[in-house]
Amino acid sequence: MTNNIVQKLWNLCDVLRDDGINYSDYVTELVLLLFIKMVHENTEAETLDKHTLPEGCRWTDLNKLSGINLLNDYKRILLSLSTGKDAEGTQVHQDPLISAIYADAQTRLREPRHLEQMIKTLDQIDWFSVQKDGLGDLYEGLLEKNASETKSGAGQYFTPRDLIDSIVRCIKPQAGEIVQDPAAGTAGFLIAADQYIKDNTDDLYDLNDKEKNFQKSKAFIGVELVPSTRRLALMNCLLHGMEGDDEGVVHLGNALGQVGANLAKADIILANPPFGTSKGGDASITRDDLTYPTSNKQLAFLQHIYRNLKPGGRAAVVLPDNVLFEAGVGTDVRRDLMHKCNLHTILRLPTGIFYAAGVKTNVLFFTKGSVTDKLQDENCTQNVWVYDLRTNMPNFGKRTPFSQQHLKPFEEVYGDKADGTSERVEGEYSFGAEEIAVDKQAAVENKNVADSLLKSRWRCFSRDWIANTKRDSLDISWLKDKDSVDAADLPEPDVLAKEAKDELTAALGELDELLAALQGAN
Repeated sequence: MTNNIVQKLWNLCDVLRDDGINYSDYVTELVLLLFIKMVHENTEAETLDKHTLPEGCRWTDLNKLSGINLLNDYKRILLSLSTGKDAEGTQVHQDPLISAIYADAQTRLREPRHLEQMIKTLDQIDWFSVQKDGLGDLYEGLLEKNASETKSGAGQYFTPRDLIDSIVRCIKPQAGEIVQDPAAGTAGFLIAADQYIKDNTDDLYDLNDKEKNFQKSKAFIGVELVPSTRRLALMNCLLHGMEGDDEGVVHLGNALGQVGANLAKADIILANPPFGTSKGGDASITRDDLTYPTSNKQLAFLQHIYRNLKPGGRAAVVLPDNVLFEAGVGTDVRRDLMHKCNLHTILRLPTGIFYAAGVKTNVLFFTKGSVTDKLQDENCTQNVWVYDLRTNMPNFGKRTPFSQQHLKPFEEVYGDKADGTSERVEGEYSFGAEEIAVDKQAAVENKNVADSLLKSRWRCFSRDWIANTKRDSLDISWLKDKDSVDAADLPEPDVLAKEAKDELTAALGELDELLAALQGAN
């Protein structure tokens, strides 16, 4: 049902395009109107009871109008929701969260008939069925649809939900913990963490009033640089029953600037920092508290994350390959990370699961301090376990979607302990292969078992090996791509040259025959 409604909503983009609205603005234009409708449909629900819209700014004030009066009134409503005042300057509401959601909101619609068509379509939706699935799920479905449309450019703000859920199941957030995302996007990580806690506390029923209030207003904090994306995040959080402080769950600002420096330390940090380098402007790196200055935003975010964890705090961060092997400052940051944290797990992700084409990414899982001492800040990493979910995997995309079934084997070998300290063995069930479960000593003694390990996706590498053999690079791979060509198996160069010459000679002969046939036909 939800997917059908998401598609119906997305079809409204045809109406927006007819009004000259750019592809990148589709969702923003949609949600400004959609949120008013969702509040109307959910005024009796607990999640929005404190955030009803003021009189004169409600859905019933819109759907009774038509023509130019409708468009003018809609513009007035957006202004009132943004400023909290009407055109005469009279206070109409004092809800800081509603003001934050509608900050600087304005429509680019020019034709009243297009607005009428959008309102009519929203009124025709079976909202009773939607509420059974949850308004938040519908809203997230719309965000995912927008991210999958490459023209929208929204993919950089959206992490696939199946990956988010898998990471959260590994990290296991608990009630009473502070969960932070310094690159929040549309708040996917924070919402998934909240849902995980609700699922494990009977929708917070197991908590007392003080604990419930903490979960609703203090447990989650995010930072987002882009105002329009933060608007989407605030709506998303509110529709999932997450309020945050007066600025909402997701604050507007630059986590690589003073806003990030002022963030309180967290029990858990989950993040997928934006790709690219700092080139000045709002996104520039202005922190003076990072040990290793860099223009690489991912390296700066990584420093913020492991510095901002409480002792014993847990983190999972999605990072591109270059963070694992970049020399210079990159080596310094990785070495510092492994000193101050137990970097226990790296998940090498397949290509094609993010909407930025060709990006190769990984998830780094680490805990502040060592296994035995949370306050330790040197030599905390002893072993790094690597799961290769990239080599010999399908080409993921719309035709072959990435899903939970691809992540299940990783979750099984990760173990039940959120800090990565579950007993582990190399090898695992690997998509149709026989199960391999052996210890390292057996691998040394038994060549067949050792060969099996080389084919396994799950292996352990000591800190000494990483330092001495890899020179602190974490770009670790061992599986051979089944489509790759091993140079050792190639014939001698003179044989290759002769084969190439023979193929070219045969091709030229076929061209001569074709030309002769064409001339004969004339």
